[in-house]
Amino acid sequence: MRMILVPLAAAALGAGAVAIASSPAQSDRAAADQAAFEKTVEGLTPGKPVDCIDTRFNQASLKAVGPRLIYRVSPKLVYVNETAGGCEGVARGDALVTKQYSTQLCRGDIARTVDMTARIDTGSCSLGHFVPYQAR
Repeated sequence: MRMILVPLAAAALGAGAVAIASSPAQSDRAAADQAAFEKTVEGLTPGKPVDCIDTRFNQASLKAVGPRLIYRVSPKLVYVNETAGGCEGVARGDALVTKQYSTQLCRGDIARTVDMTARIDTGSCSLGHFVPYQAR
């Protein structure tokens, strides 16, 4: 019994050290994500959140900044979606795959990310409200 407890205690201490060491890196990443988000919506004013957006935009682009998915419809209109997390793979080039039953993407829809080289799922998330940011 004593032989089992010693390795367990050592493992717990090691896990605690890893958690402490990764905290500054996580806060640095969060600060970088926030700065990138602020740069993306610079000069734009947030509007009232909507449940759905039309996906038939001609030139819309998508990028991820932390847990946020950002749909740029035009230089004057950007939709920001706060996900519950899990779709950050879009930031490294993974494809965002959704099942749509209409021409809209809505709050509560489930999206997944796919590594197009390996063709494997890399994450999934539930979409939140879409906040429009518009130029005034």
